[in-house]
Amino acid sequence: MSYLIHLKCRECGRTYPAEPLAACEECWAPLEAVYGYDSIWAEVPRSALASRPKTMWRYRELLPLEGEPRDGLATGFTPLVPAPRLAEALGAREIYLKNDSVNHPTLSFKDRVVAVALGKAREFGFDTVGCSSTGNLANAVAAQAAAGGFKSFIFVPADLEPEKIVGTLVYGATLVRVEGNYDLVNRLCSEIAQKHSWGIVNVNLRSYYSEGSKTLGFEVAEQLGWRLPQNVVIPMAGGSLITKVAKAFGELQKLGWVEPAKTRFFGAQATGCSPITTAAKNGNPEITPQKPATIAKSLAIGNPADGYYAVKTILGSGGAGEDVSDAEIVEGIRLLANTEGIFTETAGGVTVAVARKLIRQGLLNPDETTVLAITGNGLKTIGAVSQELAAEAAIRPMLADFEERYLAAAGAA
Repeated sequence: MSYLIHLKCRECGRTYPAEPLAACEECWAPLEAVYGYDSIWAEVPRSALASRPKTMWRYRELLPLEGEPRDGLATGFTPLVPAPRLAEALGAREIYLKNDSVNHPTLSFKDRVVAVALGKAREFGFDTVGCSSTGNLANAVAAQAAAGGFKSFIFVPADLEPEKIVGTLVYGATLVRVEGNYDLVNRLCSEIAQKHSWGIVNVNLRSYYSEGSKTLGFEVAEQLGWRLPQNVVIPMAGGSLITKVAKAFGELQKLGWVEPAKTRFFGAQATGCSPITTAAKNGNPEITPQKPATIAKSLAIGNPADGYYAVKTILGSGGAGEDVSDAEIVEGIRLLANTEGIFTETAGGVTVAVARKLIRQGLLNPDETTVLAITGNGLKTIGAVSQELAAEAAIRPMLADFEERYLAAAGAA
């Protein structure tokens, strides 16, 4: 049974039936999925989750599908791992990594949102799905559309990383490369959604798609023993993930599944595309669009759809927004790999580098529990670090050559 009641405008409060709608018809603000929390509280005890498969669908009452899920059945419940060596390097007491770089099937948190979006596309009777994407969403839609029997059209900026282009084409999707940045690509997708009866996951399915991000928050709480972390650092592109993790924590408290607690939310961006963190630093949720210029292409959205609400989430929690240079992003990628053996893409490098910067600035308390969201796999952005990691010339297969180059240089006996 579904506990979804309706969609509700975040601004004017007008309600709509649960249909494929892109935005409020009155004020054009985003629509939010609303659930019957009293019914969930009365009918679904937290203990009911214990026997369910360890996937994102163990929280199905708090997701907007009407029937049983058929898409993304192995998605979610990624590891929450302690990171003591990274914590030591950052000067922090306790850091955990929510590692969606190993998410099924395409190694990013976008697998979560696509599983929900395609489930709704199926319920609405769409046979064709699509998206505008900076890379990870493209991979996730292409893969899950193939598995679910949908036709798919994927729209991306023409300068997208080759790894993500290959990671879309391999699934048989129709890839449409568009001249210009993500914001222009997204505008084209909005026009397509108005004319064609397709499920565009981040346009007319966005109200449902974004709900999938909540499962990252649900999992963090459950994996911490049903408690909320004191701090969370989350990378931001469109800004939806940080708002939905906050919604997830609020829902868990509303249902009594966790004790009431305050979590501070910290948003992370690249300096070359930082409209949300710039607004947060100014203390004003109004977003000034920017033209992206950063290696963190998965975060390169200059006019973020949920930027206003992301800033409100950050400031309302007592957190902060910060951004880092491309050089710092690469340092963050290498630091995470060197300390914890996790290879993240550029977005994860942003998260790690921002956490370090926030601790040094005194904005993030190093004595509190902090969770860093690692949202994608480094194999997706190899070009960001490959020039700095060129292998040395080969040696002859002789012990003397090995000792001369590697042991003598290191001062080893």
